[in-house]
This record gives sequence, C-alpha cells and structure tokens, in this order.
Amino acid sequence: MFIINIYLKFALIAVFLGGGIVLTFIYGLVWSWPLLLVGILLLVSYVMLGTVASAANMIQTLDFEGARKRLNLTLTPKLLYVTNRAFYYIMNGSIMMNTGDTTGAEDEFNKALNLKLPTENEKGMVLLQLANINASKNKWSAAKNYFREAKKLKITEGQLKEQMQQFEKALTNRGQMKATQGMGRKGQQMRPGGKRRRPKMR
Repeated sequence: MFIINIYLKFALIAVFLGGGIVLTFIYGLVWSWPLLLVGILLLVSYVMLGTVASAANMIQTLDFEGARKRLNLTLTPKLLYVTNRAFYYIMNGSIMMNTGDTTGAEDEFNKALNLKLPTENEKGMVLLQLANINASKNKWSAAKNYFREAKKLKITEGQLKEQMQQFEKALTNRGQMKATQGMGRKGQQMRPGGKRRRPKMR
C-alpha cells in the first residue's frame, strides 16, 4: 500500500491550496480550480484517514514512541473514517500497554470495540487484550467474559490463535490452583489434632 509521508502531505496541501487561492485572486477560479481541487482532496484524505497507516508501520517495527508521535499528528480521531478510527484506538491502546498504562489502554480498547472492526480477527484481538488487562488486575470474572466472547469468533490468524490458547491455559491453571488451595483449606479444617477432651463425670 502506497503511503504519502505525512510531512510531504502537509507540504502538498499548503502548496496546492495556497497556490490555488493566490491564482484565484490573480486570474480567477477558471485557472485555479485544479489546484484547489487537489488541495481539498489531500486535506480531506488527511482528516478522514489521519496518520493511522504510517503509525501502523512503526508499530510493526516496535517503534512505539515514533508511532505515538505519528498518531498525535492526526487532527482528531472523531473525524476519522470509522475503520481508521477503530485502528487508531487499537494502536493507541497497544502503545499505552507498552508503557504500562493499562487503565488508559483499557479505555482505548473499549472505544475500538464499540466501533465497526473490519474482521473478527481484530475484534478477537481487542477482546483478548481486554481479557489480559482484567486478568492483570485480578478481575477474573471480567477476564473470562471477554475471553468467552473472543472464543465465539472465527479467528483465522495463527499468532492470535496461539495467544488465545496460551490465555486459556493460564485460566485453566488458575482454576486448578484455586481448587487445590480450596482442598488445602478444607484439609486444614478437617485435620485431626490434639487430644479429645473427655466428658466430665458427674
């Protein structure tokens, strides 16, 4: 996919819109409309697509700080095309997870979940991230609910399938550990010990 460098796009918007406005004053709209049209199209693409594509490339190379700065160049996520808006929140959440801000990441992932995600793989990834966040906070009931929703989806991405299997093992191991601990507590309560007190003779 061809991606125009965001700084080059800013320069082109300034050149075409600025040049079109100048030509409009000098020669009229007849001569300036092609420049204005190109400038407007570039501006609209920036507003609706933002910097999501270039930020995604940076995340793939694990340049989270660069991705954060690139996402910050988006005018506002509210004006983004709905799919790009969802990816904006997903990437922002991933960056926050990398910096340890799980509360902020949870908020971003929930925003993405409420939007139209392109495939069930993306939805499954968001649900798994939310399950992981809640598990890290010992909110196991919420974590299980998110994971249960993720398992209902048709996941085709191999890496995501593997991550879900690992999370399911963690849930299973935790359940076995709780059962063992419960049996241990019962054993402690039922364990015979000490001398039996003989009833008083009257």
